[in-house]
Amino acid sequence: MPDILQREAALWADYPPTEGTPQFRQAAVDWLTRRYQLPAGMLDQARHVLPAPGSREGLFMLALAVVPEQKAGQRPVVLLPNPFYHVYRASSVISGAEPVFLDATRANGFLPDLDAIPESVLQRTALFFLCSPSNPQGAIASAEYLDRALSLARRYDFVLAVDECYAEIYTDTPPPGGLEAAARSGSLDHLVVLHSLSKRSSAPGLRSGFVAGCPAVIRRHLQVIEYGGAGVPGPIQAASVALWEDEAHVPPTRTFYRELIDEAERVLGNRFGFYRPPGGFFLWLEVGDGEAAALKLWTEAAVRVLPGGYLTAPAPDGSNHGDPFIRVAMIHPKPITAEALRRMAEVL
Repeated sequence: MPDILQREAALWADYPPTEGTPQFRQAAVDWLTRRYQLPAGMLDQARHVLPAPGSREGLFMLALAVVPEQKAGQRPVVLLPNPFYHVYRASSVISGAEPVFLDATRANGFLPDLDAIPESVLQRTALFFLCSPSNPQGAIASAEYLDRALSLARRYDFVLAVDECYAEIYTDTPPPGGLEAAARSGSLDHLVVLHSLSKRSSAPGLRSGFVAGCPAVIRRHLQVIEYGGAGVPGPIQAASVALWEDEAHVPPTRTFYRELIDEAERVLGNRFGFYRPPGGFFLWLEVGDGEAAALKLWTEAAVRVLPGGYLTAPAPDGSNHGDPFIRVAMIHPKPITAEALRRMAEVL
């Protein structure tokens, strides 16, 4: 990759095309087609893909692109899983929508209960952010779940945005994707998916990802980026092409995270509600009081974790189902992670 950046260094002198280079878009299309076994020709690189500097900006700009001033004559709604990624909430608020939090708890498999969304809310919904594998619980939406979510999007005329940035970090079976649901339905309408090289290729500093799906949403998204965003620089797009075209570096990354989870299982066992997340690289541990546990771990063990309540919106009565949890990011080399887990078990 450094060789490509050096070879394409002259492109730093040019403003990058906001819509991306044909080579970048085609690499994304080819990868999506291989990864999700999509029908040949389902995706058109000129109509269905847009580069993004990682998935975060893509998610943020998406709400600005698709949320109208009103929906069903009222303030529009953006649906968010709860716990949630902070960008979902921020983009909802800045777009003028009301964020509606859908609790994702152990009782419902750590995914929002689609049947529990009130009809009155669905009628106002403009956008639904869904993360699979989820952050922080690592839950994976099944093919049936994705089919139902996409069906709701079309029935109630909102955009389903499936954040798949952790899609290549899994334990056993590759997670299903939103585009597979689109292929089964025969249409990309009302759907976009977001991918990034940050996790798949361990390249968060590259700031490279893409949005793919419904051409009407892609066109609108491009308009918003051209007003207030920035294109992905040419040398980075060129390096990204090489990464999307290469699969050899991805399985070792999965193995790295899997071995960290193995170590966590060895050290923690069945304590703190430990379970092996099907995807992603977080532990979602139940410790009684997440904030107190995080403070104790930081001051007594020099281990930094995130209180679950900081990722979770409270209920109307003030209770917060994330309060008993901590999120542990399993991302450091194995010796460091093993020592951190040992200290966690001892202190907690």
